[in-house]
Amino acid sequence: MPRPGPPGKDPQPPRPPGERAVNVLWSFGKCLATLLPVYLAGYFGFSILLVLFGLLVYMGWKHSRLEKVMRLKSAMYLLENERQFTMGNVMRTKRDLPPWVNFPDVEKVEWLNKILQQAWPFVGQYLEKMLLETVAPAIRASSVHLQTLSFTKVNLGDKALKVVGVKAHTEHDKRQVLLDLYVSYAGDVEINVEIKKYFCKAGVKGIQLHGKLRVILEPLIGDVPLVGAITMFFIRKPKLDINWTGLTNLLDIPGLNAMSDTMIMDVIASHLVLPNRLTIPLVADLHVAQLRSPLPRGVVRIHLLEAEDLTTKDTVIKGFIDGKSDPYAVLRVGTQTFTSRHVDSNLNPQWREMYEVIVHEVPGQELEVELFDKDPDQDDFLGRYFLHSLINFSHMCWFSLKDVPSGSVHLRLEWLSLLPSAARLSEVIERNYNLTSKTSDPPSAAILAVYLDQAHALPLKKGNKDPSPMVQISIQDTTKESRTCYGTSDPVWEDAFTFFIPDPRKQDIDIQVKDDDRALSLGSLTIPLARLLESPGLVLDQWFSLENSGSASRIYIKTILRVRVAHTHTHTHAPSEPRPAHPLCSQGVLRIHLAEAQNLIAKDNFMGGMVKGKSDPYVKMKVAGITYRSHTIKENLNPVWNELYEVILTQLPGQDIQFELFDKDIDQDDFLGSGKEPKVGAEILLKGVSHRTKVRYVRSTSPRWDEACHFLVRDPREETLMVKVRENNVWTLFRAPMPCVTGPVSRRALAACSKDGADPYVSLLLLPDKKGASKRKTATKKRDLNPEFNERFDFDFSLEESTQRRLDLSVKNNVSFMSRERELIGKFLLDLDQVDLKAGVTQW
Repeated sequence: MPRPGPPGKDPQPPRPPGERAVNVLWSFGKCLATLLPVYLAGYFGFSILLVLFGLLVYMGWKHSRLEKVMRLKSAMYLLENERQFTMGNVMRTKRDLPPWVNFPDVEKVEWLNKILQQAWPFVGQYLEKMLLETVAPAIRASSVHLQTLSFTKVNLGDKALKVVGVKAHTEHDKRQVLLDLYVSYAGDVEINVEIKKYFCKAGVKGIQLHGKLRVILEPLIGDVPLVGAITMFFIRKPKLDINWTGLTNLLDIPGLNAMSDTMIMDVIASHLVLPNRLTIPLVADLHVAQLRSPLPRGVVRIHLLEAEDLTTKDTVIKGFIDGKSDPYAVLRVGTQTFTSRHVDSNLNPQWREMYEVIVHEVPGQELEVELFDKDPDQDDFLGRYFLHSLINFSHMCWFSLKDVPSGSVHLRLEWLSLLPSAARLSEVIERNYNLTSKTSDPPSAAILAVYLDQAHALPLKKGNKDPSPMVQISIQDTTKESRTCYGTSDPVWEDAFTFFIPDPRKQDIDIQVKDDDRALSLGSLTIPLARLLESPGLVLDQWFSLENSGSASRIYIKTILRVRVAHTHTHTHAPSEPRPAHPLCSQGVLRIHLAEAQNLIAKDNFMGGMVKGKSDPYVKMKVAGITYRSHTIKENLNPVWNELYEVILTQLPGQDIQFELFDKDIDQDDFLGSGKEPKVGAEILLKGVSHRTKVRYVRSTSPRWDEACHFLVRDPREETLMVKVRENNVWTLFRAPMPCVTGPVSRRALAACSKDGADPYVSLLLLPDKKGASKRKTATKKRDLNPEFNERFDFDFSLEESTQRRLDLSVKNNVSFMSRERELIGKFLLDLDQVDLKAGVTQW
């Protein structure tokens, strides 16, 4: 009789003997499989290190698998209990909370999530049908090795995609609906694939996907379905985590897992991350290419200047002695990535590099800057910063790096607007030629968008077979390829391409239509960009006949050229202030030539100072809130740098220049001296008579003395006023004409105001000013109707101002307060723009 089980528990039925035998055999097989590598290593004489390496790989794979499973379970739990998690952790940082908590303009859409959950099983049915009936036959037809491929299991699971929040943008284009969907998917999806010919099984069991998906409904039309097309894309790469099964378990091996995830993300980015878009047309006769690749909103020119106070990563003797770092920067905007050169052993590196980034979406695109320490094995992280707005303004800023104890990076951003006119093209090209940069590519003056629509009546291949045409579009050294349309002589590509153009006056668009093997040419076309400059709105939208092709072969292309003009406003702010400050109108550019230094102090002494050494000098310059650092010259007390720096000067105070010299050392740099703005004095000379400013030396790049001086001039047509400016004991001579107005010399035959004649004098007033400083008067001549004054009066103004000045001269009779005699004898008004003030004039 069977033994009764313990009280309180349900008795379990005994397992059949066959099942128990299978379990025993399975356990024995696993033990044998574990010991087999050790036996084979000893049998073939392999080193024990090979076994240890295999064990290490297995442990890493196991650890990676467990981490993925735990992340997937945690994400599932969070999505199922979002409200409880949020309410229980309201005091935590914003980073841990969903978007609808962080941002008040992001709305929850629980009704949409309920609809998705209800429809999820039917989405799974559609996916299974598509994989079995469409995807699998296409894969089997692509290669003879995959003819036995089949999907053995397709199950989307019970966990539906969730929309955590929605933000609607209504302040931009009224002809579209723009939505940002914060999507999060932690699903128990299970998809298995089998290739029977090679006894190979692979699959996926669990996926995580988190990101911001932008959905654009445009154009809005006045007919059903009210929307012409749906366009969707991710603003930046989403976060992806895949739990593999079967043979693809190998992708979870440390080293391969990061590589595989990166490759998969690159595939997703090539279709769904800006500038790539997925466009689904809902009505006919739409320009899908222009919806899929609209004209960029602008271009941002990023100047990576420098960084300071970075974290030390390269330590010596296991951290007992701090070393340096070898920093470099990685900049990302969407799928556009730029990597700077690395600077050896420097915590305050200077790059002075420039990059140009196309901005496609407003709002949404962000600039991500990450700094790393270059190492032979794995680069160390030095900090990052996200700049959330790149639109419509330029600024020069210090940004404090995040996720590290210290460090900041210095960037200068220029927003370049796109103009549909070539009126300022020459100005832009000249400015770009004067712009110095360490990058090999010159700055571009324009941006070109090429919309490749379709072709007609392309020539057939040998044997009257239809070609599989693709297009290569080249401008100078840049070539881009379209997709291939298989088996047709009337292909429709609907592709778009963007090019940077340094000088559109000298460049051409070269178009080659080829078969998919790139060997057979189906036609060619050359379009000079100068022709585009002459077209209205810088647009060509038409059919073009192909050369070296059939008689009726032609291609439809739309080209749009836009001239890039820098925005006129600049923003600056300090490292501790992540927000832009007040806009500054640029007044000009100051070029600082750091030439050399002499007779510096020797700081690197030996034997307690008994043996004099040298110094390793470098210069720090601070002007207009910007710090520049020269390169270090080894062992030299008379260094020569010959470096050039450019600074934007503004009207704000604080434009002082400060110089500091240091001796570069391993531990702490020694101070060699400092200096401020040059000492500036002025001296004014005329015919051997000189006047020096009372304040002899003023420390400023724009000195102001507020002093006046007077000279007697015999003949202003022959004499020259000289101004000498003294800067650091160096005199600079300037010559200037004398804009002056000479007063009256004499008056003849005046009218008598009484029986005794008149007591005349002359009053002068320089208009439009009516203040006392612009008034002059002569001495009074007693009882004289033919007075001679022989007096001189000077008015201080520039020649440019003379076009707006008039001289009011009045001859008056000097009378007492109680007299009844008339005062005014006569007057006239002289327009100074009618007089040659340089040569002077003497006349009645």
